[in-house]
Amino acid sequence: MSRGRGRAICHAMLVYRPSWKRKLAGWLLLLLGVIGLILPVMNGTVFLLLGIFVLREQHAWSQRALGWCQARWPAQVNGLGSLEGRMLSRCGAWSDWMMRRLGRR
Repeated sequence: MSRGRGRAICHAMLVYRPSWKRKLAGWLLLLLGVIGLILPVMNGTVFLLLGIFVLREQHAWSQRALGWCQARWPAQVNGLGSLEGRMLSRCGAWSDWMMRRLGRR
């Protein structure tokens, strides 16, 4: 552990799972977040947080930002993680169903 800016920082091993689809989605969400901060009709903070969540396995800075969000709002970040798991399982089941319907499996 080392000290930085008055806080303890643990240098844990970061796990990266490069995916151009996740990077594209994450950066688009971040872009929407910045636009939402400027325009009064969109809540940019939600898009910024979602973009950080999507990019968490792509960049070290997004893992640090998500760690800060986890320390500040643990229930909400854990809820996002479980929501992602449910969405992935549903998309996987839908994909299998569609492949069977199309006769590709």
